[in-house]
Amino acid sequence: MTPEQSSIDMNKVVGTHDMIMITLDTLRFDAAVLEQDNCPNLCGSGPWEKRHSPGSFTYAAHHAFFGGFLPTPANTDKASHVRLFHSRGTGLKTHPHTWLFDTPDIVSGLAAEGYRTLCIGGVIFFTKKVPLARVLPGYFQRSFWRMNFGVTNPQSTKNQVDHALKLLADIPTNERFFLFINVSAIHGPNHMFLPGAKRDSVDSQRAALRYVDAQLGRLFDAVRARNNPAFCMAFSDHGTAYGEDGYEGHRLAHETVWNVPYREFML
Repeated sequence: MTPEQSSIDMNKVVGTHDMIMITLDTLRFDAAVLEQDNCPNLCGSGPWEKRHSPGSFTYAAHHAFFGGFLPTPANTDKASHVRLFHSRGTGLKTHPHTWLFDTPDIVSGLAAEGYRTLCIGGVIFFTKKVPLARVLPGYFQRSFWRMNFGVTNPQSTKNQVDHALKLLADIPTNERFFLFINVSAIHGPNHMFLPGAKRDSVDSQRAALRYVDAQLGRLFDAVRARNNPAFCMAFSDHGTAYGEDGYEGHRLAHETVWNVPYREFML
């Protein structure tokens, strides 16, 4: 069975499993694949799947994700595009394994099912410093951002995971949680993770991903120690261009931006 034809029945997951969504901000698909053998926590149970992002930058992509529109399998077989979540009553055909929610978004939908919803932000759209940067965190019951979670801190993922562990320690094991983390370390500037590098590149993204994977291991271990089943989604919100066809950055239409790595797995 291919990753696109996942057998996970979300109707058996929601309500019984803790849930984690991790967006690896700006991670390119090619960088992720090159590094997957060095990522035992994210890829220990399988390889990255190639998908297409619904948005070319953080703000747009995350609105789609919270609406239930996760990255789409990068193939032309529409029958294999089984969505994990879908808004009820849209008139669109859904798969029996798709969990239907009655609220405007999956975060409030999970809250209505009794989940504690937690956001640990990373990049600027989660800082809550201005009204625009309060929109995405505003989906959640509790949201957090600190300067040391941001893109310029070389220990950002460690700090985010440390905070997540404190939050989880306060949640009784008989209560379910939905934890969202926007990992900022892979977003530029990431050359600090590659000794001697002066510019961001695919290689420095790979080095940042190695760092991120090592830190996420502590989070996954803590979730497993709760002895509750947990479902994890880990994927990029978009990629970025490093000079391909003359393009730099993202918020543009190029394959380096639209192609993203995606994984879903049980902890």
